[in-house]
Amino acid sequence: MPARHRSRQRALQVLFLWDLRKQGIEEAISSFYETLASEEDQPLRTEHDEFMEALVRGTSEKSSDIDRRIAEKSEHWRLDRMPVVDRNILRLAVYEMSEIKTPVPVVIDEALELARQFSGDESVSFINGVLDAVHRGAK
Repeated sequence: MPARHRSRQRALQVLFLWDLRKQGIEEAISSFYETLASEEDQPLRTEHDEFMEALVRGTSEKSSDIDRRIAEKSEHWRLDRMPVVDRNILRLAVYEMSEIKTPVPVVIDEALELARQFSGDESVSFINGVLDAVHRGAK
């Protein structure tokens, strides 16, 4: 599995913790690494994933603006009514396409892959539509 794809998966997991538990982003990152170390049955010397951490910190810092942009483009769906996974896939993708400047097709493909892996078929179409609308609105 390519390193950036794994980093995006990890970022989604951390954002899920952050959103669901309403905890600070640094605490969510720490919790993720603790869980990773225990799953791998290793001491807490897990190597830090710099790309994942950059995605997570940036997404959380810009979450108000990102949420506003998503809400504007997700017709008939309030952000707080979206499944937590879908909401955070959208946040992560909007942050990456607007702040990190990863090519939009790559970001959308990665977001759809995350949706296929962690959500459902309906979510794939929904996420694709919202991200396309956010991208078109940013031009």
